[in-house]
Amino acid sequence: MNLIWIFPITFRDAAEPWQLGFQDPATPMIQGIIDLHNDIFFFSIVILILVPWMLVRALWHSHSKRNPIPERIVHGTTIEIIWTILPSIILMFIAIPSFALLYSMDEVVDPAITIKAIGHQWYWTYEYSDYNGSDEQSLTFDSYMIPEDDLELGQSRLLEVDNRVVIPAKTYLRMIITSADVPHSWAVPSLGVKCDAVPGRSNQTSIFIKREGVYYGQCSEPCGTNHAFMPIVVEAVSLDDYVSWVSNKLD
Repeated sequence: MNLIWIFPITFRDAAEPWQLGFQDPATPMIQGIIDLHNDIFFFSIVILILVPWMLVRALWHSHSKRNPIPERIVHGTTIEIIWTILPSIILMFIAIPSFALLYSMDEVVDPAITIKAIGHQWYWTYEYSDYNGSDEQSLTFDSYMIPEDDLELGQSRLLEVDNRVVIPAKTYLRMIITSADVPHSWAVPSLGVKCDAVPGRSNQTSIFIKREGVYYGQCSEPCGTNHAFMPIVVEAVSLDDYVSWVSNKLD
């Protein structure tokens, strides 16, 4: 019997109590970040074990009871070659995937949709400029955190908003990030996105969400007393549902 039908797949797209690892990846970007982290963590564990072992072994064999007459080692060509080449190889295995990830993060694919996020003290404003026919008909809305007293059953404290950012899954998007007052930062861990919102400047990032779901984030730049109360909620839906949502917003 197929166990997938008994236990449906669930994803962690929000922070959990005592969470130590990453949230489940929803974009190729965060998948690359997690893979790079795992590679570096492997080398870190190897070094963490190997170096103390060499130090303890050297101290053990250099004890006065085991080696009463110390040896004078002036030069060791072999060991010097080893401890020069080995770290270089390790750095190469770390540098190559990290450079590839950095270049892929800067790559801008021709987007199907452009969304502008504007940070305020202390809420976000979103503009779907592709659908702005005139000042009277524009798709722009503010997104405020839902107060704790107004939360419904199952909603997350300090993470739910009254207006979510609805986007289609499996579609290339461009996010333009800016600020109207002080520096903010638009960050969603499951999407691998963290882009600073700087007053008077527009930063952009590309997003390609692989699956439908609801993804939570927060402002990641200290911006004042209510910095912790301006969350971000991105809802990825099917293309048909997205078209219906846009139509309802423009009516």
